[in-house]
Amino acid sequence: MTRETAPGGRVDKRQAILGAAFTVFARHGYARASVQEIADEAKAAKPTVYNHFSDKETLFRGSMAATADSVAADTLDAIEPLRDAGNDVRAALRTAASRLVRICSGERSHALRSLAYAELAAFPELAVTMQERTSVHLTEALADRFARLALSGALRSCDPAMAAEQFLALLIGPLESRSRLGARALPEDELDGIAESAVDTFVRAYGP
Repeated sequence: MTRETAPGGRVDKRQAILGAAFTVFARHGYARASVQEIADEAKAAKPTVYNHFSDKETLFRGSMAATADSVAADTLDAIEPLRDAGNDVRAALRTAASRLVRICSGERSHALRSLAYAELAAFPELAVTMQERTSVHLTEALADRFARLALSGALRSCDPAMAAEQFLALLIGPLESRSRLGARALPEDELDGIAESAVDTFVRAYGP
């Protein structure tokens, strides 16, 4: 039994196709991307692509969802320090903020947002779906962390959902402004400055 026909190999090939598809769609947009180029990028035969995905639209939606889930998983990992913040909530927030700005300014995140908005006319529900899979999911997880920190006394009593929205706004607003919506790559010290400023403002507002 070959790797591609084995159960694990089939999953691996599917993931490779999804990754290749996102790369090609990000490079050309939906209309100009071809299934043949995606197959070449994935180092697979074109019929193999169609064995996994019935058509180009299904492949596009699948690649967007897979990338969104991957970015979401990274952001959830980024806020893990808030689980065990202890009394040093500022340090935990600084670590989480530093990780988040790097994820959000990364190539995958930028391409995901750009594609979702670029294809809004053809796929009007796609931007909402991507937002639900990424930022909404992150906000809910962050609200849970802040609620626990408030209960422990590490943060003052607050509406955790609002606190989460404001914390992310303190990060994303300056990030998008300074990067010119992703057109300018930010140096490491500037990313650190955005994270530090966001944490400082947040702690001043929500510190115990």
